Amino acid sequence: MSLRRETAQLIMGTVAASTFTLLVLLCSAVLVAVQLSSAQLTPRIIAFIYRNNYRKLALAVFVFTFTFSVGILVRLDEAVPWLSSYLAAYGFLVNLALFILFIDNIGKNLRPSSALRQVGLAGRETIRSVYPSLTQPDSTAPQALKSVRREEARVILSDEDGAVLAFNLKGLVALASRRHGIIELVPQVGDFIAAGDPLFRVYGADEELEDDELRNYVAIGHERTLEQDPMFAFRVIVDIASKALSPAINDPTTAVLALDQIHHLLRDVGKRYLADGQEEDAQGQARLIYRTPDWEDFVQLGTTEIRHYGRDSIQVQRRLRAMLDDLLQTLPPRRHAILQKELVLLGVSVQRSFPDFDDQALAKAGDLQGMGGGDESSETAEPASATATR
Repeated sequence: MSLRRETAQLIMGTVAASTFTLLVLLCSAVLVAVQLSSAQLTPRIIAFIYRNNYRKLALAVFVFTFTFSVGILVRLDEAVPWLSSYLAAYGFLVNLALFILFIDNIGKNLRPSSALRQVGLAGRETIRSVYPSLTQPDSTAPQALKSVRREEARVILSDEDGAVLAFNLKGLVALASRRHGIIELVPQVGDFIAAGDPLFRVYGADEELEDDELRNYVAIGHERTLEQDPMFAFRVIVDIASKALSPAINDPTTAVLALDQIHHLLRDVGKRYLADGQEEDAQGQARLIYRTPDWEDFVQLGTTEIRHYGRDSIQVQRRLRAMLDDLLQTLPPRRHAILQKELVLLGVSVQRSFPDFDDQALAKAGDLQGMGGGDESSETAEPASATATR
Protein backbone atom coordinates (compact mmCIF):
# COMPACT_ATOMS: atom_id res chain seq x y z
CA MET A 1 0.00 0.00 0.00
CA SER A 2 1.12 3.55 -0.67
CA LEU A 3 0.06 7.19 -0.41
CA ARG A 4 -0.47 9.58 -3.27
CA ARG A 5 2.27 12.08 -3.98
CA GLU A 6 0.26 15.11 -2.79
CA THR A 7 -0.75 13.46 0.51
CA ALA A 8 2.77 12.21 1.19
CA GLN A 9 4.24 15.60 0.36
CA LEU A 10 1.89 17.28 2.85
CA ILE A 11 2.68 14.76 5.61
CA MET A 12 6.45 14.79 5.12
CA GLY A 13 6.58 18.58 4.81
CA THR A 14 4.60 19.01 8.03
CA VAL A 15 6.73 16.47 9.91
CA ALA A 16 9.99 17.99 8.66
CA ALA A 17 8.96 21.57 9.52
CA SER A 18 7.61 20.60 12.94
CA THR A 19 10.65 18.50 13.81
CA PHE A 20 12.96 21.31 12.77
CA THR A 21 11.03 23.66 15.08
CA LEU A 22 11.41 21.21 17.97
CA LEU A 23 15.12 20.89 17.18
CA VAL A 24 15.56 24.67 17.33
CA LEU A 25 13.62 24.83 20.61
CA LEU A 26 15.76 22.03 22.09
CA CYS A 27 19.00 23.80 21.18
CA SER A 28 17.62 27.06 22.59
CA ALA A 29 16.66 25.32 25.83
CA VAL A 30 20.17 23.91 26.16
CA LEU A 31 21.72 27.35 25.59
CA VAL A 32 19.39 28.89 28.19
CA ALA A 33 20.32 26.11 30.62
CA VAL A 34 24.00 26.79 30.02
CA GLN A 35 23.56 30.51 30.65
CA LEU A 36 21.50 30.01 33.80
CA SER A 37 23.78 27.36 35.27
CA SER A 38 26.86 29.41 34.49
CA ALA A 39 25.41 32.55 36.08
CA GLN A 40 23.73 30.98 39.13
CA LEU A 41 26.03 28.03 39.86
CA THR A 42 29.43 27.99 38.15
CA PRO A 43 30.76 27.88 34.56
CA ARG A 44 32.43 24.57 35.41
CA ILE A 45 29.00 22.90 35.55
CA ILE A 46 28.51 23.37 31.79
CA ALA A 47 30.32 20.14 30.93
CA PHE A 48 27.82 18.17 33.02
CA ILE A 49 24.95 19.65 31.03
CA TYR A 50 26.38 18.57 27.69
CA ARG A 51 27.35 15.09 28.86
CA ASN A 52 23.77 14.19 29.84
CA ASN A 53 22.86 10.99 27.95
CA TYR A 54 19.13 11.78 27.85
CA ARG A 55 19.75 15.07 26.04
CA LYS A 56 22.06 13.37 23.57
CA LEU A 57 19.38 10.75 22.85
CA ALA A 58 16.68 13.40 22.34
CA LEU A 59 18.90 15.36 19.97
CA ALA A 60 19.78 12.22 17.99
CA VAL A 61 16.11 11.21 17.58
CA PHE A 62 15.16 14.73 16.51
CA VAL A 63 17.90 14.89 13.89
CA PHE A 64 17.05 11.41 12.58
CA THR A 65 13.35 12.21 12.18
CA PHE A 66 14.10 15.50 10.44
CA THR A 67 16.63 14.04 7.99
CA PHE A 68 14.42 11.00 7.33
CA SER A 69 11.44 13.21 6.46
CA VAL A 70 13.48 15.53 4.27
CA GLY A 71 15.12 12.54 2.58
CA ILE A 72 11.70 11.13 1.61
CA LEU A 73 10.44 14.57 0.61
CA VAL A 74 13.18 15.11 -1.98
CA ARG A 75 12.70 11.59 -3.41
CA LEU A 76 8.94 11.68 -3.89
CA ASP A 77 7.70 9.86 -6.97
CA GLU A 78 4.13 9.08 -7.81
CA ALA A 79 3.50 7.34 -4.48
CA VAL A 80 5.13 6.71 -1.07
CA PRO A 81 5.01 3.41 0.88
CA TRP A 82 2.81 3.38 3.97
CA LEU A 83 5.74 2.24 6.12
CA SER A 84 7.73 5.40 5.44
CA SER A 85 4.70 7.57 6.14
CA TYR A 86 3.90 5.80 9.41
CA LEU A 87 7.54 5.95 10.49
CA ALA A 88 7.72 9.71 9.90
CA ALA A 89 4.35 10.45 11.52
CA TYR A 90 4.83 8.33 14.63
CA GLY A 91 8.44 9.44 14.84
CA PHE A 92 7.22 13.01 15.23
CA LEU A 93 4.91 11.94 18.07
CA VAL A 94 7.91 10.33 19.78
CA ASN A 95 9.83 13.58 19.30
CA LEU A 96 7.01 15.55 20.89
CA ALA A 97 7.01 13.27 23.94
CA LEU A 98 10.80 13.47 24.18
CA PHE A 99 10.66 17.25 24.01
CA ILE A 100 8.18 17.47 26.89
CA LEU A 101 10.31 15.09 28.98
CA PHE A 102 13.41 17.03 27.98
CA ILE A 103 12.01 20.32 29.29
CA ASP A 104 10.99 18.59 32.54
CA ASN A 105 14.43 16.98 32.87
CA ILE A 106 16.43 20.12 32.22
CA GLY A 107 14.27 22.13 34.65
CA LYS A 108 14.85 19.62 37.44
CA ASN A 109 18.58 19.29 36.76
CA LEU A 110 19.11 23.06 37.00
CA ARG A 111 18.10 23.08 40.66
CA PRO A 112 21.13 23.51 42.93
CA SER A 113 20.38 20.28 44.80
CA SER A 114 20.21 18.26 41.57
CA ALA A 115 23.33 19.84 40.09
CA LEU A 116 25.31 19.27 43.30
CA ARG A 117 24.09 15.69 43.55
CA GLN A 118 25.17 15.01 39.97
CA VAL A 119 28.66 16.39 40.64
CA GLY A 120 28.86 14.50 43.93
CA LEU A 121 27.95 11.16 42.35
CA ALA A 122 30.45 11.70 39.55
CA GLY A 123 33.09 12.63 42.13
CA ARG A 124 32.49 9.43 44.12
CA GLU A 125 32.90 7.33 40.98
CA THR A 126 36.20 9.08 40.23
CA ILE A 127 37.44 8.65 43.81
CA ARG A 128 36.70 4.94 43.78
CA SER A 129 38.35 4.59 40.39
CA VAL A 130 41.53 6.51 41.27
CA TYR A 131 41.77 5.17 44.85
CA PRO A 132 40.31 1.65 44.73
CA SER A 133 41.88 0.36 47.97
CA LEU A 134 40.73 1.13 51.49
CA THR A 135 43.33 2.38 53.95
CA GLN A 136 44.85 -0.14 56.36
CA PRO A 137 45.78 0.72 59.98
CA ASP A 138 49.33 -0.58 59.60
CA SER A 139 50.06 0.80 56.12
CA THR A 140 52.96 3.25 55.80
CA ALA A 141 54.07 5.41 52.93
CA PRO A 142 57.19 4.21 51.09
CA GLN A 143 60.42 6.14 51.17
CA ALA A 144 60.58 8.94 48.63
CA LEU A 145 63.05 8.48 45.81
CA LYS A 146 65.18 11.49 46.69
CA SER A 147 68.35 9.88 45.34
CA VAL A 148 66.86 9.68 41.85
CA ARG A 149 66.49 13.44 41.55
CA ARG A 150 70.22 13.88 42.12
CA GLU A 151 70.89 12.06 38.87
CA GLU A 152 71.00 13.86 35.57
CA ALA A 153 67.62 13.61 33.92
CA ARG A 154 66.48 13.94 30.33
CA VAL A 155 63.67 16.50 30.26
CA ILE A 156 60.80 16.02 27.83
CA LEU A 157 58.78 19.14 27.11
CA SER A 158 55.11 19.47 26.36
CA ASP A 159 54.23 20.27 22.75
CA GLU A 160 50.76 21.70 23.48
CA ASP A 161 48.88 23.94 25.89
CA GLY A 162 46.15 22.70 28.18
CA ALA A 163 45.21 20.99 31.41
CA VAL A 164 46.51 17.52 32.22
CA LEU A 165 43.40 15.34 32.16
CA ALA A 166 44.78 11.85 32.74
CA PHE A 167 47.78 9.61 32.23
CA ASN A 168 48.29 5.91 31.58
CA LEU A 169 49.81 4.76 34.87
CA LYS A 170 50.23 1.09 33.97
CA GLY A 171 51.51 1.94 30.53
CA LEU A 172 54.19 4.29 31.89
CA VAL A 173 55.31 1.70 34.46
CA ALA A 174 55.59 -0.95 31.76
CA LEU A 175 57.43 1.44 29.45
CA ALA A 176 59.94 2.44 32.14
CA SER A 177 60.49 -1.23 32.98
CA ARG A 178 61.20 -2.10 29.35
CA ARG A 179 63.61 0.83 29.00
CA HIS A 180 65.32 0.09 32.35
CA GLY A 181 64.76 3.57 33.75
CA ILE A 182 62.54 5.72 35.94
CA ILE A 183 59.98 8.15 34.56
CA GLU A 184 58.78 11.21 36.49
CA LEU A 185 55.56 12.95 35.43
CA VAL A 186 56.18 16.59 36.31
CA PRO A 187 52.67 18.15 36.37
CA GLN A 188 49.86 16.85 38.54
CA VAL A 189 46.56 15.83 36.99
CA GLY A 190 44.54 19.03 36.78
CA ASP A 191 47.56 21.32 36.34
CA PHE A 192 47.72 23.66 33.36
CA ILE A 193 50.87 23.44 31.28
CA ALA A 194 52.01 25.45 28.27
CA ALA A 195 53.96 24.29 25.26
CA GLY A 196 57.61 24.14 26.28
CA ASP A 197 56.93 23.35 29.94
CA PRO A 198 58.55 20.19 31.39
CA LEU A 199 56.22 17.20 31.02
CA PHE A 200 58.52 14.29 31.94
CA ARG A 201 61.90 13.71 33.48
CA VAL A 202 63.53 10.42 32.54
CA TYR A 203 66.27 8.87 34.68
CA GLY A 204 68.60 6.14 33.43
CA ALA A 205 66.50 4.94 30.48
CA ASP A 206 68.11 3.88 27.22
CA GLU A 207 68.23 6.23 24.28
CA GLU A 208 65.51 4.38 22.33
CA LEU A 209 62.79 6.06 24.40
CA GLU A 210 61.41 8.76 22.11
CA ASP A 211 59.73 11.98 23.24
CA ASP A 212 56.56 11.46 21.21
CA GLU A 213 56.21 7.95 22.59
CA LEU A 214 56.06 9.34 26.12
CA ARG A 215 53.73 12.21 25.26
CA ASN A 216 51.16 9.70 23.99
CA TYR A 217 50.71 8.41 27.55
CA VAL A 218 49.29 11.76 28.77
CA ALA A 219 45.93 13.29 27.82
CA ILE A 220 45.87 17.10 27.63
CA GLY A 221 42.66 19.07 27.06
CA HIS A 222 41.23 22.57 27.20
CA GLU A 223 39.75 22.26 30.70
CA ARG A 224 39.82 19.90 33.67
CA THR A 225 37.58 16.84 33.73
CA LEU A 226 36.73 14.13 36.25
CA GLU A 227 38.53 11.39 34.33
CA GLN A 228 41.37 11.03 36.88
CA ASP A 229 40.90 14.24 38.84
CA PRO A 230 38.81 13.81 42.02
CA MET A 231 39.93 17.26 43.17
CA PHE A 232 37.92 18.75 40.31
CA ALA A 233 34.65 17.51 41.85
CA PHE A 234 35.55 19.38 45.05
CA ARG A 235 36.48 22.43 42.98
CA VAL A 236 33.11 22.55 41.23
CA ILE A 237 31.12 22.11 44.45
CA VAL A 238 33.17 24.71 46.34
CA ASP A 239 32.71 27.17 43.46
CA ILE A 240 28.93 26.72 43.66
CA ALA A 241 29.02 27.29 47.43
CA SER A 242 31.28 30.33 47.07
CA LYS A 243 28.97 31.95 44.52
CA ALA A 244 25.96 31.22 46.74
CA LEU A 245 27.70 32.97 49.64
CA SER A 246 28.59 36.07 47.62
CA PRO A 247 26.87 39.32 48.72
CA ALA A 248 25.08 39.55 45.36
CA ILE A 249 23.29 36.19 45.86
CA ASN A 250 23.40 35.52 49.63
CA ASP A 251 22.04 31.97 49.54
CA PRO A 252 23.58 30.07 52.49
CA THR A 253 21.17 27.14 52.05
CA THR A 254 22.81 26.29 48.71
CA ALA A 255 26.17 26.38 50.50
CA VAL A 256 24.79 23.90 53.05
CA LEU A 257 23.66 21.64 50.18
CA ALA A 258 27.19 21.86 48.81
CA LEU A 259 28.62 20.90 52.20
CA ASP A 260 26.35 17.84 52.21
CA GLN A 261 28.16 16.58 49.12
CA ILE A 262 31.61 17.63 50.34
CA HIS A 263 30.95 15.81 53.62
CA HIS A 264 30.38 12.47 51.93
CA LEU A 265 33.19 12.97 49.41
CA LEU A 266 35.66 13.66 52.24
CA ARG A 267 34.44 10.62 54.14
CA ASP A 268 34.95 8.49 51.05
CA VAL A 269 38.44 9.90 50.44
CA GLY A 270 39.43 9.60 54.09
CA LYS A 271 38.66 5.88 54.19
CA ARG A 272 40.79 5.11 51.14
CA TYR A 273 44.47 4.56 50.59
CA LEU A 274 45.62 7.65 48.71
CA ALA A 275 48.32 7.19 46.10
CA ASP A 276 51.84 7.81 47.39
CA GLY A 277 53.21 9.22 44.13
CA GLN A 278 55.34 6.30 42.97
CA GLU A 279 54.68 2.97 41.30
CA GLU A 280 56.79 -0.18 41.08
CA ASP A 281 57.06 -2.91 38.48
CA ALA A 282 56.54 -6.64 39.08
CA GLN A 283 60.09 -6.96 40.48
CA GLY A 284 59.53 -4.25 43.11
CA GLN A 285 61.67 -1.67 41.33
CA ALA A 286 60.35 1.90 41.37
CA ARG A 287 59.53 2.95 37.80
CA LEU A 288 57.15 5.93 37.94
CA ILE A 289 57.08 9.10 40.05
CA TYR A 290 54.12 11.47 39.89
CA ARG A 291 52.47 14.17 41.98
CA THR A 292 49.20 13.38 43.70
CA PRO A 293 47.00 15.25 46.20
CA ASP A 294 47.13 14.16 49.84
CA TRP A 295 44.45 14.17 52.54
CA GLU A 296 45.31 17.70 53.67
CA ASP A 297 44.77 19.00 50.12
CA PHE A 298 41.27 17.52 49.98
CA VAL A 299 40.27 18.89 53.39
CA GLN A 300 41.63 22.37 52.77
CA LEU A 301 39.97 22.59 49.36
CA GLY A 302 36.66 21.42 50.79
CA THR A 303 36.57 23.74 53.81
CA THR A 304 38.83 26.81 53.59
CA GLU A 305 37.01 28.94 51.03
CA ILE A 306 33.56 28.06 52.35
CA ARG A 307 34.67 28.90 55.89
CA HIS A 308 36.05 32.21 54.65
CA TYR A 309 33.07 33.27 52.50
CA GLY A 310 30.52 31.90 54.98
CA ARG A 311 32.04 33.49 58.07
CA ASP A 312 28.97 35.70 58.59
CA SER A 313 26.46 32.85 58.22
CA ILE A 314 25.58 30.90 61.37
CA GLN A 315 23.97 28.28 59.14
CA VAL A 316 27.22 27.60 57.25
CA GLN A 317 29.32 27.63 60.43
CA ARG A 318 27.06 25.05 62.08
CA ARG A 319 27.08 22.77 59.01
CA LEU A 320 30.86 22.98 58.73
CA ARG A 321 31.29 22.06 62.38
CA ALA A 322 28.89 19.12 62.09
CA MET A 323 30.85 17.85 59.10
CA LEU A 324 34.22 18.10 60.86
CA ASP A 325 32.87 16.47 64.05
CA ASP A 326 31.40 13.58 62.08
CA LEU A 327 34.62 13.04 60.11
CA LEU A 328 36.58 12.93 63.37
CA GLN A 329 34.26 10.20 64.63
CA THR A 330 34.15 8.09 61.47
CA LEU A 331 37.67 8.34 59.99
CA PRO A 332 40.85 6.67 61.30
CA PRO A 333 43.14 8.63 63.66
CA ARG A 334 45.71 9.30 60.92
CA ARG A 335 43.16 11.67 59.32
CA HIS A 336 42.41 13.68 62.48
CA ALA A 337 45.21 16.28 62.58
CA ILE A 338 44.00 18.50 59.75
CA LEU A 339 40.36 18.09 60.87
CA GLN A 340 41.19 19.29 64.38
CA LYS A 341 43.11 22.21 62.90
CA GLU A 342 40.09 23.18 60.82
CA LEU A 343 37.90 23.05 63.94
CA VAL A 344 40.25 25.48 65.68
CA LEU A 345 40.18 27.82 62.69
CA LEU A 346 36.39 27.56 62.60
CA GLY A 347 36.18 28.53 66.27
CA VAL A 348 38.44 31.56 65.68
CA SER A 349 36.28 32.59 62.74
CA VAL A 350 33.11 32.37 64.86
CA GLN A 351 34.58 34.54 67.61
CA ARG A 352 35.74 37.12 65.07
CA SER A 353 32.44 37.28 63.16
CA PHE A 354 29.86 37.14 65.97
CA PRO A 355 30.47 39.54 68.88
CA ASP A 356 27.31 38.42 70.70
CA PHE A 357 27.94 35.46 73.03
CA ASP A 358 24.60 33.83 72.26
CA ASP A 359 25.36 33.94 68.53
CA GLN A 360 28.79 32.47 69.19
CA ALA A 361 27.28 29.63 71.18
CA LEU A 362 24.74 28.99 68.43
CA ALA A 363 27.38 29.05 65.69
CA LYS A 364 29.57 26.62 67.65
CA ALA A 365 26.84 23.98 67.74
CA GLY A 366 27.08 21.44 64.95
CA ASP A 367 23.97 20.95 62.84
CA LEU A 368 23.72 18.72 59.77
CA GLN A 369 20.90 20.91 58.43
CA GLY A 370 22.71 24.16 59.12
CA MET A 371 19.81 25.58 61.09
CA GLY A 372 16.97 23.57 62.54
CA GLY A 373 18.25 20.02 62.64
CA GLY A 374 20.33 20.08 65.78
CA ASP A 375 22.24 17.19 67.35
CA GLU A 376 23.78 16.20 70.65
CA SER A 377 26.55 18.78 70.34
CA SER A 378 23.98 21.56 69.99
CA GLU A 379 22.61 20.75 73.44
CA THR A 380 25.96 21.19 75.12
CA ALA A 381 26.62 24.49 73.35
CA GLU A 382 23.11 25.87 73.79
CA PRO A 383 22.81 29.60 74.53
CA ALA A 384 21.89 30.33 78.13
CA SER A 385 18.99 32.53 77.06
CA ALA A 386 17.42 29.66 75.10
CA THR A 387 16.61 27.64 78.20
CA ALA A 388 13.95 30.13 79.22
CA THR A 389 11.88 29.31 76.13
CA ARG A 390 11.54 25.57 76.93
